[in-house]
Amino acid sequence: MKFAVRHVTDVRYTSIVQLARFNLRLRPAPWPGQELADYRLTVQPRPATLTSETGPYLVNNCRLTLAEPTRQLRIESAFTVRKLALRDPIIVPALSVSLLRKDALISRDLSEYGPSSYLFPSRMIPLDAEISRWADEYLQGECLITDAATALMGAIYRQFRFDTKATETDTPPIEAFHQRRGVCQDFAQIMIAGLRGNGIPAAYVSGYLRTLPPPGAAALIGVDATHAWVNVWCGHDLGWIGFDPTNNVIAQGDHIFTAMGRDYADVAPIDGVFLGNSGQTLRVSVDVTPME
Repeated sequence: MKFAVRHVTDVRYTSIVQLARFNLRLRPAPWPGQELADYRLTVQPRPATLTSETGPYLVNNCRLTLAEPTRQLRIESAFTVRKLALRDPIIVPALSVSLLRKDALISRDLSEYGPSSYLFPSRMIPLDAEISRWADEYLQGECLITDAATALMGAIYRQFRFDTKATETDTPPIEAFHQRRGVCQDFAQIMIAGLRGNGIPAAYVSGYLRTLPPPGAAALIGVDATHAWVNVWCGHDLGWIGFDPTNNVIAQGDHIFTAMGRDYADVAPIDGVFLGNSGQTLRVSVDVTPME
């Protein structure tokens, strides 16, 4: 399946801004089963500088500077992507949770694809004993890692309610856990905290969902903006498998990968600073359209 993706961000300031700097993480990083084409980035007003770099995780980062006074900014990211058919990871033999933990600890793969960077607490996802104990019920050592991760994903889907007003971008996972409410970012970070707290490498993924479901299928939650899900390292043979706790599905054909990091801060689509005594309003629109 081939998709056209368009992501538009409009920023309006209440007064003139003299200088602004942004990090854009909108261009999809390379990922198995996905081919990127025709990437276009349009910024108005025209930036004074625009540079690109990769890393330190699976992230394409674009840095831009606005050096002329302005009251508004428009950023449009557009591309086409082809999703390739892959084998169903759930039917492939998997390691038990106990063996997976051992393999993760002795792994010498220190690349952005390796498990080491995703075993430990990060800035936005500290380890929490309460979340770890709650997740332990679903991550018993004799279970296959794919079954255990599926069970934990399902528990979040059943026990938590999607509520866009319950949390903010910087809400700690434990607060969303106590509320049993939140959005895809919260659900992903709670699942990651539970997995890491039980010795299982887990990464935060930013991406997109198709805007309209195929005929006869229910619409997924999270299509109006960037979406978030969890990549779980399932051993050297299976590698990373995506689990979407917001929708209780494996991330496959309808999930478009953009970036993978330790938490939201590593892969946030846009962040930055500006110089001035101004407030701002932000409006984001996302469209993911099947092309065939």
